[in-house]
Amino acid sequence: MNRWLVTIVLLIGSAILNHWIPFSSFFRNLDTMVHEFGHALATLLVSGRVQSISLFANHSGVTYSLITAGWRVVPVSLAGYVTASLFSVYLFYTYSRGRLGQGLLVCSIIAAICLLLFVRNSFGMAWIAGFMVVNAVMMLLPIRWLQKGYYLLVAFVSLEESVVGPIGLTVMALNNPAQAGDATGLQAATGVPAAAWGLAFSIVALLCARSAIGHFLGRRGRRGRSRRAGGSRPGYGGPGQPSVERFRID
Repeated sequence: MNRWLVTIVLLIGSAILNHWIPFSSFFRNLDTMVHEFGHALATLLVSGRVQSISLFANHSGVTYSLITAGWRVVPVSLAGYVTASLFSVYLFYTYSRGRLGQGLLVCSIIAAICLLLFVRNSFGMAWIAGFMVVNAVMMLLPIRWLQKGYYLLVAFVSLEESVVGPIGLTVMALNNPAQAGDATGLQAATGVPAAAWGLAFSIVALLCARSAIGHFLGRRGRRGRSRRAGGSRPGYGGPGQPSVERFRID
C-alpha cells in the first residue's frame, strides 16, 4: 500500500483509538511541552532569555522570551512545531530499534529540564511531575508487553498531536490570521502570510509523520522476517542600544 495512504489511515485510526483509550488525554501535553521546549531552546541558541513556560489543562502552552528584535524572531517562532514533529520521529525511531527505555528516558529528561528551568504555572508543574512519575514506573516495570503498549500510546498520541496542531493552526490562520500563534508572529517578522506558515508547518508535520510510520512499519517488518527465519526477537532600547522585544510564543 502507498506509504502516504498508510500514514493517513494510521493517523486517523490513532486519533479515533486515542479518544477511546482511558487517560490518553493526559499524554497530549507531552507534545505541548516539547513544542514549548523547542521555543525555549531556540531562544537560548540566539542568545535570548527564557522568562517562563506555561502548560495548560486544555493542552495549550505559551513561552515568554526576551530576544533582540530582528531575524532572531524567525528561528524562535519556527522551532516549536518543527521540534514537536521531529520528536515524534525520534520516538518511533527508538521504537524501531527496540530502545523503549531510551525513548522514555529522553522524555523524562526534557520534562525535568522544563520543570527545573522554565515551567512555573501550577498546572504545568503538577503535570510534569505526574508524567515523570508514570514514566519512571513504566521504565522500571519488568513487564515488557505493558511497557511496549505504554510506549506506543505515548508515541502515537505525540504523533497525532504533532500533525493536528499545525493543521489547526492553518485553519486558524485562514480564518483569523491575527490569532494564529506562531504563524502570526512569523507573518509580522517576514511579511509572509500566516496561512502560508501554517501550511509549511503542516507539510513538515506530515513528512515527519510519514517518516515515523516508516520506522513503525519497519520494526514490524523486521519482526516478521525474524520469525520466518526462526529467530525472535515588548520594549525597545534607546539610541545606540540593541532593540529588545518581549515575546509571547504559543
